[in-house]
Amino acid sequence: MKAVCFYFQIHQPFRLKRYRFFDIGNDHYYYDDFANDDIITRIAHRSYIPAAQSLLKMIEDTKGAFRCAISITGVALEQCEQYVPEFVDLLKKLADTGKVEFLAETYDHSLASLIDPEEFAIQVKLHSDKIQELFGVKPKVFRNAELIYSDELAPQIQAMGFKGCITEGAKHILGWKSPNYVYSAVSAPKMKLLLKNDKLSDDIAVRFSNTAWNEYPLTADKFIGWIADTPQEEQIFNLFMNLETFGEFQTRDTGIFQFLEALPRFAADRGVEFITPSEAVKTLKPVAELSVVHPISWADEARDTSAWLGNKLQNEAFNKLYAVAERVRLSDNRQLKQDWGRLQASDHLFYMSTKHMADGATHSMFSPYETPYQAFTNYMNVLSDFIVRVEEQYPMSIENEELNSLLTTIRNQAREIETLNKEIETYRLNEAHLNEEHRLREAAAPEAKPEKAAEPAKRCRKAKTAKVEEADAPKPKRTRKAKEA
Repeated sequence: MKAVCFYFQIHQPFRLKRYRFFDIGNDHYYYDDFANDDIITRIAHRSYIPAAQSLLKMIEDTKGAFRCAISITGVALEQCEQYVPEFVDLLKKLADTGKVEFLAETYDHSLASLIDPEEFAIQVKLHSDKIQELFGVKPKVFRNAELIYSDELAPQIQAMGFKGCITEGAKHILGWKSPNYVYSAVSAPKMKLLLKNDKLSDDIAVRFSNTAWNEYPLTADKFIGWIADTPQEEQIFNLFMNLETFGEFQTRDTGIFQFLEALPRFAADRGVEFITPSEAVKTLKPVAELSVVHPISWADEARDTSAWLGNKLQNEAFNKLYAVAERVRLSDNRQLKQDWGRLQASDHLFYMSTKHMADGATHSMFSPYETPYQAFTNYMNVLSDFIVRVEEQYPMSIENEELNSLLTTIRNQAREIETLNKEIETYRLNEAHLNEEHRLREAAAPEAKPEKAAEPAKRCRKAKTAKVEEADAPKPKRTRKAKEA
């Protein structure tokens, strides 16, 4: 039986306010609260909330036959909790159905996986903990920011405990192969890969309302028919897209919500089922190993990392940002670390892209800046102030080698302290056990023993009394006869 695996992405960065050169060193608050509130509230009511309601309806109408996955970044969750908590409540309802899987990713939607493995691991754990705290589920499948993946990343992802990873079914990677199968990572054979079906995903996310498209209008029965008519041996059709597809990119008047809600009915008629990524990883066997030497993503025509690191502006900002990584990790300043995470969001680099044609139009559509150079200038001003704050704690005169040595020492001391604390706790438990055992023995001892122990004392008192009485008795008077004798 063929299966459709839906995954919906939710992400909104903390947008930066206009930050001038003269603000450096004077203003340490970087965010445009009005824009952040306005954007996420508008998108939530136009897209996120009605889309979540449609997903709930589809699950209820099919009695759980419809299933899907959602990945929401930590920074998006923070904004939803603050500005649109009703959407978070809907996500909790979806989680409670047991038919919606929540994926793991980097908390701040960062590119840390490309440069800083330690920061990458920290953010993934932070995100997984957030998901478990809010929705009561622990993510089992990993999705990196922008679907970035390479052979180098696979062992680390597997070491984090994930059984599968989803990424882009890039044509230059697949070649003649089809994305409609499960593959295994060549550098970590036990980890399975789910590849996005680019064509079918974009039929919904990009081309759905395009009247010039030769397949317009796209209906649910036509779409399911395309899947059902593929070769029988093809296993799974991974449809990955932003949740904003429904209501934002494809507005309500296009019929996008009706299309979505009709899919399960036609799928049932054609013998097509819906599964989650973890179900796919668990039940489907990989057909081959897949090698990805250079990082791939789901952005732009090239499907590489050039959307964020394709020019000198982006690389300068990227390298300067991560040059202070060790210093930030040494700090115990909570606000500093929060700003550090928010500045890592890939969106800030995305706005600096100088690409042209279709790729350039996409970057301009999402950017709050008039030009990439304005995006670069504003970001670098903010980053300069952030670095000033870092230097106040850890001056740049200290070499990275010294910081690494210090960090290693701190970690070793932390491990030693942890070991000693465990030993102390063991001693405490042993002491408590011995005290309890001693108390029980005393309680179980015969009552006669204390009385027997007291008898010698009584005899001593009697003997002492007798001696006293004897001493106090009057002595007999000596007679004359006795004296003469």
